[in-house]
Amino acid sequence: MSKNVRYARLATLLLAGALVAPPAFAQSKEKKKNKKKAKQEVTTTQATPAVKKDDNGVKPYASVITPNAVTDEGLFKVHRIDEKYFYEIPDTLLNRDMLMVSRIAKTATNLGYGGEELNRQMLRWEKKGNRILLRLISYQNVASDTLEIFHSVQNSNLAPVIQAFDIKAFNNGASVVEVTDFFSKDVQALGLNKRQRETHKVKKLDDKRSFVEGIKSFPLNIEARSLMTYEATDPPANSNAGTITVELNHSMLLLPKVPMPARRFDERVGYFTLSQTDYGTDEQRAAKRRYIVRWKLEPKDKEAYARGELVEPIKPIVYYIDPATPMKWRPYLKQGVEDWNKAFEAAGFKNAIIAKDPPTPEEDPEFSTEDARYSVIRYFSSETQNAYGPNVHDPRSGEILESHIGWYHNVMNLLRNWYFVQTAAINPDARSIKFKDEVMGELIRFVSAHEVGHTLGLPHNMGSSAAYPVEKLRDAKFTQEMGTAPSIMDYARFNYVAQPEDKGVALMPGIGVYDKHAVRWGYTYFPEMNGYDNVAKLSKWILEKENDPMYRFGRQQGNPVDPSSQTEDLGDDAMLASHYGILNLKRIMPNLMEWTKEENKNYDDLQEMYTQVLGQWNRYMGHVTANVGGVYENYKTYDQKGDVYAAVPKEKQQRAMKFINEQGFATPTWMLDQNILRKIESAGAVERIRTAQVNILNNVLEPGRMQRLLESQAALGSKTYTLPEMMADLRNGVWSEIGSGKTVDMYRRNLQRGYLDRMEYLMKEEQRSVPSGARAFMGFTQVNVSQSDIRPMVRGELTALRNQIKASLPKTKDSMTKYHLQDALVRIDNILNPKS
Repeated sequence: MSKNVRYARLATLLLAGALVAPPAFAQSKEKKKNKKKAKQEVTTTQATPAVKKDDNGVKPYASVITPNAVTDEGLFKVHRIDEKYFYEIPDTLLNRDMLMVSRIAKTATNLGYGGEELNRQMLRWEKKGNRILLRLISYQNVASDTLEIFHSVQNSNLAPVIQAFDIKAFNNGASVVEVTDFFSKDVQALGLNKRQRETHKVKKLDDKRSFVEGIKSFPLNIEARSLMTYEATDPPANSNAGTITVELNHSMLLLPKVPMPARRFDERVGYFTLSQTDYGTDEQRAAKRRYIVRWKLEPKDKEAYARGELVEPIKPIVYYIDPATPMKWRPYLKQGVEDWNKAFEAAGFKNAIIAKDPPTPEEDPEFSTEDARYSVIRYFSSETQNAYGPNVHDPRSGEILESHIGWYHNVMNLLRNWYFVQTAAINPDARSIKFKDEVMGELIRFVSAHEVGHTLGLPHNMGSSAAYPVEKLRDAKFTQEMGTAPSIMDYARFNYVAQPEDKGVALMPGIGVYDKHAVRWGYTYFPEMNGYDNVAKLSKWILEKENDPMYRFGRQQGNPVDPSSQTEDLGDDAMLASHYGILNLKRIMPNLMEWTKEENKNYDDLQEMYTQVLGQWNRYMGHVTANVGGVYENYKTYDQKGDVYAAVPKEKQQRAMKFINEQGFATPTWMLDQNILRKIESAGAVERIRTAQVNILNNVLEPGRMQRLLESQAALGSKTYTLPEMMADLRNGVWSEIGSGKTVDMYRRNLQRGYLDRMEYLMKEEQRSVPSGARAFMGFTQVNVSQSDIRPMVRGELTALRNQIKASLPKTKDSMTKYHLQDALVRIDNILNPKS
């Protein structure tokens, strides 16, 4: 066996605390296919015997599961007797790995979303004497069971027992246990998580107001739903009640007996992952392993597949549309699913992913969106402006088992706002509050495809949109062929770069070249390896595209260090792209009244869209700011040339700072349209602009950004943009009126006071601390401000500014400007010489 094959198989090995599983629960495919689940009353022709217990306290089956029991057939038999629920667990399913996913089915206001996952854990049912133990299993630490160290791994990772159930009765190789309390009492592993309990000061679960709503059994899973009421000091809604009531759904899914071969993760291609520590390798250390999350696709005809022919998979990925989905949106949701077939063709599969309407009750009376055999796009009647694409995967191998995409009705409002503010300047279809159904349908298709990508295992690729030169986004031929980004998994919303003269230009991305590359890499089946990885081929495919930015993966960051991996941006130059974007915002603003007008309606829509314009302008400023102190990140391995990390070129950082001074800090008079403002508010414009500009300023003067400038200066000297250069450019931009005697308007006075406040913060406060595990995601550079060069730089800048203001005061004619500058001098003195 090759080393690579052995590594892949290690992902499927037994781990700590696990017991060897007995023979699997057998059921023929034909029987599974035709088996109908039905609720039926258990009948008996015998009289109920007197209740007697054996020596272990176990009662006769008929005295526990009485004739009035309602039984649901499935993975386990589920019996309901009045308000009590019983599981009948076959011995053949003891010690089998199962996955429990707990979700909020219905939630209180301001407590997450319906359908949001609370917890995911792997379980095993184990018999011990006259009890059934439910153990929590982990596959984080593994070793082959053929190695001596396997026993040490087992002994160091004993699986905890989260519940012990008394066996009530036996029946033909099955144990009956009552699970009523398990789902209605405060079992920590199933209820509100620790963060939610602390946030809302939950005291305890009220057992009298908590109960099981129902339990359904399906061939591969069991769905238990319960209504839980918690006493809370600070509930998220209805505070007078002092309670939080939520409806929880717990889905227990049987995992495959033999896990799928795992595929090793490569950070140069983006996938969601699972992690393990493998103690059974010859690396002379505890080896960290990461495996990608993906569906199991195997070709029906392996010989034809090996010849390079497109082959259908044995089991395609199938999505059903929720029966609650409005009929007019169903075709677009389905198109978003099946758009991915063009990517799966790159992996050698045809018809790999299919979308279907739900069967009618006449076609299949047993169809349920809760059945784990079905992946569903769930449609929620909610004001939440969101959609999400999770997956449920096997924690042993990464195999995706099912997915329920969450689709909130009000995501259409979000799409409307994005499309309006980013394209209305060039796109007549976006110039209204309500779009035509065909227009909204295509927007739904776009988001559907994005969320489906997540359920295939693909995370956001925020580096994709930077692959295209900005001017190419104005090219109709290019964009019609290539879309606005190489990946639909970027947040490259709509084409805000295109100008009115750019006729026929495409306005959104589709399934792009990166998406096809990622699916090829993650889903290609290797017949010669019996499905295990061909590591040489996988690496070769990456190296073939290493110098092409369209095939690059850039991870998502909260406050980006890498300006080429940002959310909501387009093109390879944020300054040029934002310049075009602002030109379009300036075209939208004078038309805002007309394009939001509806007879007999107030100005709420005008206010919403005005806020959207301001927000879009603010995004552009963020895109540009990321270049200052920015560091490019391009993942590489030892067999590739070049560095992983490289500072943004000096010239580009200087252009970014110039853009911020001219577009971010100059008073944005084009946003101060009194005809609009007098329709939507009595006051607020001054404070709104102050808040936006000060936020830009604070972002520029973020300690981590300043530290990166210092570090680049230490490494590159004058070849890079230095912190002293940046601070001088910022001071001269924010205080540009000083020295000329010009009047400083109200907006600029507010900005300049914001500058002084930020400088005081840098002189007195430390940077907020972020856990090391979160720093990479957040784009966070840790620095000890008091022991760095930041405070000396701030002191020097304030001293220089004080001297400039003193020299400027005699030239100042405007009284408000003079008062402002006199106040600024006092503030600077208080910062530099604070009184005890």
